[in-house]
Amino acid sequence: MNTPQPPARAQARLPLGDDLAARYMLQLCKHFEHRRPVTYTDTDGSIGFESGTCTLHAGDGTLTLSLTAPDAAARDRLQDVVARHLLRFAFRDPPDIAWTTLD
Repeated sequence: MNTPQPPARAQARLPLGDDLAARYMLQLCKHFEHRRPVTYTDTDGSIGFESGTCTLHAGDGTLTLSLTAPDAAARDRLQDVVARHLLRFAFRDPPDIAWTTLD
């Protein structure tokens, strides 16, 4: 009998300042909302991907990105997609996106 594997998770905390944290969170949500299920407020967002979910929180000058995927390979792909898109918006002063795995 196969035991279901727990989801693979990762998180990145980006100290950007209040204005940029909220701006980039909204830009990511709005960018994906025409192709993916997205919900967002001024401080929180969620983007549903085929391979998992990215939740976002902008607060205290930090943008927190949290990923949940069915396995490590899907999590790694999701990390790449989210990071690449964020870096497109932050090209003037690209943040260092360091993911921490939570599994």
